[in-house]
Formats: sequence, C-alpha cells, structure tokens
Amino acid sequence: MLTSFGQLPSLGDESRRLLHGRGGNFEGLEHVAIDWFAPVLLVTLYAAKENNAELVAELVEFSQRRSEITALVLQERHLPKGPKRIVYGELPPEPVATESGLNYHLALDRNQNHGFFLDMKPGRDWIRANASGKRILNLFAYTCSLSVAAIAGGAEAVINLDMASRALATGRKNHQLNFEPDLCKRASYLSHDLFKSWGRLVRGAPYDLIVIDPPSNQGKSFKAEKDYPKILHRLPELLTDDSQILACLNAPHLDESFLADLFRDYQSQGRVSCAPGFEDRYPAAALKCFLFTTPSMT
Repeated sequence: MLTSFGQLPSLGDESRRLLHGRGGNFEGLEHVAIDWFAPVLLVTLYAAKENNAELVAELVEFSQRRSEITALVLQERHLPKGPKRIVYGELPPEPVATESGLNYHLALDRNQNHGFFLDMKPGRDWIRANASGKRILNLFAYTCSLSVAAIAGGAEAVINLDMASRALATGRKNHQLNFEPDLCKRASYLSHDLFKSWGRLVRGAPYDLIVIDPPSNQGKSFKAEKDYPKILHRLPELLTDDSQILACLNAPHLDESFLADLFRDYQSQGRVSCAPGFEDRYPAAALKCFLFTTPSMT
C-alpha cells in the first residue's frame, strides 16, 4: 500500500507533508495525510476504512526500521473531537515543527488541531521576505506562525488577533521559542472577537500589511460566505494608500472566484504558490492565498 515509503531517503529535520491523500493523487488513500515533525510521524485519518488497520500496521513497521522516527501518532479525524493516540514509541518532551530555521510548538497529545499548518509554508515564506519595517495586522492569528515569520523578516510590529486565548498563549510561546525578549516585544496579542473589536483595530491603523486567514466554517464564530464580506466592508478603514493584503481561504467548497469577487475593487498581485507536498488534482479545492493591494484611486 505504501511501498514507496520504504525507499524514502533521510527524513531530515524540516517539517513537511509526506503524503497528501486528500489531494486525490493517491488512489485508495484519499482519506489519509502523513506529516513529518522530526522525530514524530503524524498519521491523520479522515474516514473509517477497512484498510485503516493494515495501513497503520505498515507505518508502525516502517517507523521501527527508521532510527530517526521515535514516535508515531495516529489521529482519527472522523471520530468526535478527532482523538490522537501514540501507536509507536514516545513523544519528545516538547514536540516542535521546524520550518526554514524557525520552530513552532506542537500539541501532538491533544485532540483536534496540533497548532501548525504545513500548507501555509508559502504564505509564511512570503511574509518573511516582505515584512521588513512594516506594521502588520494578523487576523485569525491562531498560534501566530505568520507573526513569527514576520518578526523573523524584520517587521516593526505585529498585532495578532484571535478569539482563542489558548491559541494566542501558544503563539506567545512560539515567539519566545525563536527570539530574544526585545524582538518578542514587537508582537502583541488581542484575544477578541474581530467583529466586536473593530474600533480597537481602527485606532491602531493604518497597517502596511493585513493578513486574513480565517477558518472556513467555525460554528457561530465565522462562516466564510457570511462573514468574509463583513471584513471587506470595513477593511478600507485599516489601510494606507499602498497597503498589502494576504487573503486566505481554506474551504474546498469555495473556489478562487469567491475571493476574486470579494476583492474585485482591489488590485490583484496573484496567488501564492501551493506548498510542496500539497499538490491537488483539484486546485480550486486547496488552500487559496491571494495578494492584493489598496484599490486604485484612478
């Protein structure tokens, strides 16, 4: 089933996706994702299939043969709360994701999300390369990986907003993991509902770069079709004449025309490339990240 895994070279230290079944390029494995967070292999199952037990057994055997793998974690996202369990080895005391020389805390022993999204690597790389001297507003910051990339790229200040105070607490730790205290001071954290705190954001405006990376559908707190347009309605209050916007959307049921239509009055600078390992037979269903600049006044 996974014969190519036996031929993998050294996995290295860089975190990456090894198998993106949901991209539709691996027949029979459309419900499987396999990620490498050295020294841990994370296997995520999105559906209950007859071959799941065989698949996990094969991966355990593979892990036992590879000295760089010290633990195999299985997450079953098709079950309530997406439980995780260790099926081989032991987790390191403080698991981290490593990307482009930066480290990020991982929650590999808790249910649901582990705190770091590998498919956002091109977005982090772009921000790091374009953040120097800028004031940045990071909406839906989660664990602040984009903020860490921005500070590493020389951002003057990053304001991180997210409703989840626990996620922002991890975000603060992510900065402390990578930077000395003086650099950490460049990042601030707002644990608020965006739509109830807009006035506070306006008082801190304008921003040179605004990142919009919302969940596609998070219960009552955010639904893309309903709430993304609300952001666009008030966005001009936060912009300079040459602000940049990184607009993201991870909703398979909405293609890139959704963002193109929302930002029709803005100047498009193109789409950020897909992350390595996340190739998709249906690109419209993959993570979408587009760059825009302030609307032309002509």
